[in-house]
Amino acid sequence: MTISAGPAGASPDWADSGFTGLAAEIERLRADHALRHLTDLATGVLAAQLGVSIADAAAHLDALARATGLSPGDLAADVVNSVAAPGDQPYAPNPVTPLQARQQRRTAAAAEATDSVGDAARTLLEGALDPLGADSLWLWRSAASGSLSLAGHAGAGASEAAAWCWIPPACPEPFRTALDSSAPLWMESGPAAGCPLPGVRSDAARALLPLRRQGEMVGLALVGWPGPTPLDASLRRAVTDLMGMAITVLDRPDSPVPDVPVLVDILDALTGPAALLQTSDVTGAVIVDHLNGEAVAALGGVLSAGDRHLSRVFPLTHQALGRLVRRTRRSRRPQRAVRLPATARTEPHGSPAPLLDVRVLPAGDGRYVLLWNTASDSRLATGRAVSRLQSVATFQDSLTGGETVWSEQAYDMFGMDWQDAPVPLLALRGRIHPEDDGVLTELLRSLMKGRTGAQAVLRIVRPDGSVRHVRVAAEPLLDGETVTGFVGVYQDESVIHRTELALSATFDSLTVVRDQAELRHRLALQLQQAIVPETPALQELPGGLVVAARYRPAAEEYQVGGDWYDVLPLPDGKLLVAVGDIAGHGIDSVTGMVALRNAQRALAFTGGPPGQLMGWLNEVTLRTGDGTTATAVCALYDPDERHLVWSSAGHLPLLLLRDGHARLLETPEDILLGAVTSFRYQERRTALRPGDTLLLYTDGLIERRHDGLGLGFARLVAAVDELATGGQLGPLVDGLLGLAMGDTDDDTCIVAVGVR
Repeated sequence: MTISAGPAGASPDWADSGFTGLAAEIERLRADHALRHLTDLATGVLAAQLGVSIADAAAHLDALARATGLSPGDLAADVVNSVAAPGDQPYAPNPVTPLQARQQRRTAAAAEATDSVGDAARTLLEGALDPLGADSLWLWRSAASGSLSLAGHAGAGASEAAAWCWIPPACPEPFRTALDSSAPLWMESGPAAGCPLPGVRSDAARALLPLRRQGEMVGLALVGWPGPTPLDASLRRAVTDLMGMAITVLDRPDSPVPDVPVLVDILDALTGPAALLQTSDVTGAVIVDHLNGEAVAALGGVLSAGDRHLSRVFPLTHQALGRLVRRTRRSRRPQRAVRLPATARTEPHGSPAPLLDVRVLPAGDGRYVLLWNTASDSRLATGRAVSRLQSVATFQDSLTGGETVWSEQAYDMFGMDWQDAPVPLLALRGRIHPEDDGVLTELLRSLMKGRTGAQAVLRIVRPDGSVRHVRVAAEPLLDGETVTGFVGVYQDESVIHRTELALSATFDSLTVVRDQAELRHRLALQLQQAIVPETPALQELPGGLVVAARYRPAAEEYQVGGDWYDVLPLPDGKLLVAVGDIAGHGIDSVTGMVALRNAQRALAFTGGPPGQLMGWLNEVTLRTGDGTTATAVCALYDPDERHLVWSSAGHLPLLLLRDGHARLLETPEDILLGAVTSFRYQERRTALRPGDTLLLYTDGLIERRHDGLGLGFARLVAAVDELATGGQLGPLVDGLLGLAMGDTDDDTCIVAVGVR
């Protein structure tokens, strides 16, 4: 346990104005230090990678955080993880998931910012191992002659830690196996019989992991679980990578070992705040050896290491506590105080929390146990309880000639003046909704005949005609077997009832909206897939062409878009090849796509050249699209001349695969469809040879959120070069879809045209 220190030489009275909130400030500074440490590592990585100064790298890291929307800590963790080697652990498996790696890196940075190995172990356990189901962590440091010394632990008691604080060279078999093999030892049902290890249950899962730095064994880690646990591959990867990061915490100072571990464990088991105090034989000063978890919470959190003097830990109470300790030492008997001045921790209303029912008990050898409560006095506590239960009223009925007694809240529930006579439970029938007569009868039958407690919700009709939903919970008062009266509570649940009705209506409304949205999206998806289906088999077309086309809808369920493709033989013997992409998603995009695709088909039968067809299609888009815009490529292939004439309306460049080498065709810089009227689109003419493959595609194939199109084109050319297999179009298009080069969850169309 670490304790706070005040300013050197300062009077304890410094705390009156400065100690309140100091613990929270220390925790914030520690978190800032961990974040700064991680950010510095990431800045150094970027400076080395980009060849820039530290200042420029820091500015670049900040710009990346703003652009990606990630927090600085998460981005820094990703940058460090991107270059972090798995360490020199020879057994390190494949990396864990990015989310796990990010959390582990942040937890490791927080651990490195702690004051001792014990604090670091607690940080690692709570931040990374606890989500994996683990409940304990032990870290031993390699010592002379092959022994191990306990540097820190978390999740275990002080007595158990004292028993395992030193492990000799002739250590239990699991330790020796892990050290000799330099490989982790995974025990899903605990160690073999006769091989003791730390932990309450012998059959609990454990993992022993040697810690190596630059080829040298520097320590050993043990991770424990509360019981038998399957340690699957993903869990093993996460634990191994985390322990690889944990090597650095062994550089922290050792955690202090308590002189009386059993007493420390007893204090830790208490449900109230407790501290272990010790007096100095020389000066008589009182120091704090240990605070249990409740005491840490009462004082505002774990404080930084430093002076453990009583005046630093209890700055507003230390004088009174010192007097109690001295009286205990003189009398050798427990001493008690009802109330002492406020501590540093503050209540929600802002006033300091006092120490209540303070007790100091002698523990021998100059040690004393301090126990206290931090709740406000009983009157304040009762007031807060009543304020929380203002919708509850008590009642008591007598059946033997006595009167009915209500608390004041009951009068408001029934809409009665407080001077009116309370209504007995047996006379309640005239005050409730007629449909609730049966409910009241069952309640009274349980109380009178069953002689057992019962409850029911009744609709109370008030004199003004309004209705309150009131829950009645009652118990019979018995004299032998005779019911002499009732005692119970009324709870006004009208607000709850109205809320349930509102939530039910809202849920019904949302359900209808959701069902309509799902139906709308299903229809759009079915329409899109009906118009632009996948064609797994190759299409043999006139003129010696072979076509393979693939369509992949957006990754998000029901998120459909406006991508289309078309391969159509024309009456004059030419072949129309086209792809296009309507801006946006949803059913409007799908219906716009269908209109443009059909319009392009009809216009192609006029025999016009691609530039003219594209100009006409632009006018159609302007006049029928209601603001729709689209990109498209329209190409006509003449099998007699083996020429492809094509136009592009702001679409991605075509790709030509020839002699096993892919290249992008130069594309006219013409605007997209639906932008301006009467635009003249340019044409390009490309001669095709036997063995050539022409690739048309939409942006879902290559576009990435944080990369420019130039990188996407480069990845596409490289992928086509790698996948080109002697003109096999099916494997080519399937391979491109499988690479998932784009990450925008957009539709993807691919048309591959092979020339024989």
